[in-house]
Amino acid sequence: MRLQPAVFLDRDGVINQDSDFYVKSWAEVAILPGALDALRRLHEAGCEVYIVTNQAGVGRGIIPRRRLLDMLLRLRLTTRDHGGLIHGVAFCPHHPDERCACRKPQAGMLRTLAFKYGLDLSRSVIVGDSGKDIIAGQAVGCATIFVHTREADRAQEHLERCAQPPDHECASLAEAVAIILQMPQFGPSAAGRCAVTGTAGVSPACR
Repeated sequence: MRLQPAVFLDRDGVINQDSDFYVKSWAEVAILPGALDALRRLHEAGCEVYIVTNQAGVGRGIIPRRRLLDMLLRLRLTTRDHGGLIHGVAFCPHHPDERCACRKPQAGMLRTLAFKYGLDLSRSVIVGDSGKDIIAGQAVGCATIFVHTREADRAQEHLERCAQPPDHECASLAEAVAIILQMPQFGPSAAGRCAVTGTAGVSPACR
């Protein structure tokens, strides 16, 4: 069985703009500047990229599950059209009160993807704009990168929720990718060992 390092990305606030009222349809998906180019650079470097995203809007009845799947598929296709590749997706649709094992800061989604795709979590990295992302990554030994796409005071609140600070902080996914490509497991010497194939389907959530 292979054990591949992976790049895990939160969606809202990392690839596209977040919203306090939930991103409810593809029409509301606003890709952040430089994000698609950053995804292309990861693909060209041979990195495997996976999305791990909390989507409580489904559990709250705000976003139909089918519409969420449509958004994720369109995001993968858009990424592919710009030269990138998202190898897999995991999302947690549960209401926070359900206290499931998959909603970040729990690490269930990371473990599920690692089992399904043969990923080495201890050699992987997670990029997020929330303390939940950092805590989830730290729980399974991932390197962690916090992106400051929130207002400064809200970002600081998220950082203060972490028992330990993230390994890196930066302003955007583009800057995070520059950090990632300096890591030995993702650098030029590792590119030849990385798989660069994938499909446009969406992997099951929380199964």
